[in-house]
Amino acid sequence: MKKLKIVLMLTAFTLTAAAAQELPRNVSNVEISDLNKNPTRLPHYGEKNLMIFYVDPDARKQNEAFTYELEDNHRAESPEIYGFGIINAKDTWYPNGPIRSIARKRTEKNGALVLMDTDRLLPREWGLGDCNDQFVLLFVNKAGELVFMRKGELTKEDQQAFYRLIEQYK
Repeated sequence: MKKLKIVLMLTAFTLTAAAAQELPRNVSNVEISDLNKNPTRLPHYGEKNLMIFYVDPDARKQNEAFTYELEDNHRAESPEIYGFGIINAKDTWYPNGPIRSIARKRTEKNGALVLMDTDRLLPREWGLGDCNDQFVLLFVNKAGELVFMRKGELTKEDQQAFYRLIEQYK
């Protein structure tokens, strides 16, 4: 009987995890914080398509070549797409103060928007699963649907799938 309970629990967990990964799925506009610890919601949610880089500072260089390529080739630039970063500040050993300071200095130079998730709110609310030590690329359309998610080192196939997807939303 004990083995049956364990099997049933594992099956339920597996089905729940699989369902959580199905795309597209609706996601809500969450409240996290800006680099000055002010509560803020995701910018342009419901107005523009959102390209979000959700990054654990421990994995900040995981897709560095891709992000530089994205900046250089301008393939994601469109008045219909708004891109920004969210720091996964809960899953790192780096203290939040220095993270904020470094991010502020970088954003002053490049004008990018960077927000902070200090409580793993985004993965919890959106059912993203484990984002520890991950660079997570997300795309949310104007209807509030998460239509793209990749974690970790992006393969060439992942990158091409992303480029194909954003062409639909420009």
